Amino acid sequence: MENFIAKLKQEISEAVNKSLEKAYSLGDIPKCEVPEILIEIPREKEHGEFSTNIAMQLTKQVQKPPRQTAEIIIKNIDLSGTYINKVECAGPGFINFHLNNKWLYDALRLIQARKEDYGKISLGNGTKVMVEFVSANPTGPLHMGNARGGALGDCIASVLEAAGYDVTREFYINDAGNQIEKFGKSLEARYLQILQGEDAVEFPEDGYQGEDIKDHMQDYVAKYGDKLLNVDQAVRQKQLVEYALPINIQRIKKGLEDYGITYDVWFSEQSLYDSGELEETLSFIKENGYAVENDGAIWFKATEFGIEKDEVIVRNNGLPTYFASDIAYHKNKFLKRKFDWVINLLGADHHGHVARMKAAVSALGIDSNKLDVVLFQLVRLFKNGEAYRMSKRTGRAVSLSDLLEEVGRDGARFFFNTKASGSHLDFDMTLAVEQSNDNPVFYVQYAHARICSMLKVLKEDGIIVPELDNVDLEILKEKEEIELIKKLAEYPEEISIAAKTLEPSRLTRYVIDVASYFHTFYNACRVKGSEEKLMNSRLILVDSTRIVIRNVLSLLKISAPERMDKADVQDVEQGE
Repeated sequence: MENFIAKLKQEISEAVNKSLEKAYSLGDIPKCEVPEILIEIPREKEHGEFSTNIAMQLTKQVQKPPRQTAEIIIKNIDLSGTYINKVECAGPGFINFHLNNKWLYDALRLIQARKEDYGKISLGNGTKVMVEFVSANPTGPLHMGNARGGALGDCIASVLEAAGYDVTREFYINDAGNQIEKFGKSLEARYLQILQGEDAVEFPEDGYQGEDIKDHMQDYVAKYGDKLLNVDQAVRQKQLVEYALPINIQRIKKGLEDYGITYDVWFSEQSLYDSGELEETLSFIKENGYAVENDGAIWFKATEFGIEKDEVIVRNNGLPTYFASDIAYHKNKFLKRKFDWVINLLGADHHGHVARMKAAVSALGIDSNKLDVVLFQLVRLFKNGEAYRMSKRTGRAVSLSDLLEEVGRDGARFFFNTKASGSHLDFDMTLAVEQSNDNPVFYVQYAHARICSMLKVLKEDGIIVPELDNVDLEILKEKEEIELIKKLAEYPEEISIAAKTLEPSRLTRYVIDVASYFHTFYNACRVKGSEEKLMNSRLILVDSTRIVIRNVLSLLKISAPERMDKADVQDVEQGE
């Protein structure tokens, strides 16, 4: 047992199925095909812990009003050996289930038994999945889109790991094709301008204008002077790329490591050319009738897969497109490295790429459902209530490293995961560093530090978290205690839902709720000073809350401090 909510849903589902079988055997309802029984958590607490609409789903088959069917199910249900205390019909035919509190105490025992493993489930059963994210153009620094994609991708990977998947994190280095050619021309222009003057050469109209290009060439000239001034243009561009590209890639690696992201694989696009895999993929597409030549270019027949128009894979100058490389890359993922599931994270402006990529995967003979693309929306930075686009330190567009310098890794990773990937995100940099309850990451970390400070003070007085065998958890009956335990019990189910929906923002919302329920409990229920049996039970609850908050923050790669300014010993009234 690793997920109490899933266990309860299964228990309810089985009880309902057995009730329907009994009702059929008694002639209360005709034999029918029972669909999957959906168990939901009602919005209103008075409606119980769980609810199902199965009576409404069976209306046509049993030919009875839903409420009548619901009453028949309730009449025939056997609650023995279950956590179910009471079942009742509500509204047009919902069946509501009220549980006894024994499941809550068992949930606390599970948390104490599993500790740092609490929340981990076996949903994935070792399925081999790759999460490819950021994959920034290596011709420049990481920007805010990369920052959001990095936090989302890394947390999706962590959620899937916690859910029992075998996860590989991968960065696809776009070190071939048109952007590298443009990079070489941009570097060359700045190189010549530095040596011969601004007017000596015109900068390419579509070149990379970033200050980093100038910086690279100033450093290069400082080291090597004019050694490339009189060589062939192609040689010059190649050598300048070979100088600057590794520096950029190393900076990207360092920036992402500072952000808490470590990749298992850095995959080079150029390797697809060098290994012959790109050529093999193009040949495969042609041989299987998915390519057509038009205007001197070769096109992928995307229209055969319901896409609006065909896509160029080899230009009329003979050079493969980025899309061609991407097809070869996905062939490598699925057919060479045998991933069962591939997840790509892309900015919302790549929306049009999703359908054609799925079409290409289908053309390779792969089930396109094995490819998921998570599209994430733009980020707007705000500081002191105003839009913040330029770093005062550098005078350039705010990069990931600038953001980390301003708000730190914890603030960045938490804030980027507070909204669903498909939602626009307004990032308040002022709030992200504020030590107040309005700052969600501070609020959660403060709850953890508050618990740690409390336990430390109590330990100094000889009071420690007791062994479970010596504790009567059933004396925990106050509303604030029950609500907190229920929230703690939900964590494995939150992991399950986040893994299925690829939405790690669920976990930031969840841990904020845990902190909120804890603060409410803390203000209502004394630990030290209460009767010893009750104090020991509450110590288990407090320690279980610490475990859950730490586990969520650890998964998000956010620190769980044991002490903070506002959680100073003097502030911990429980230890007074």
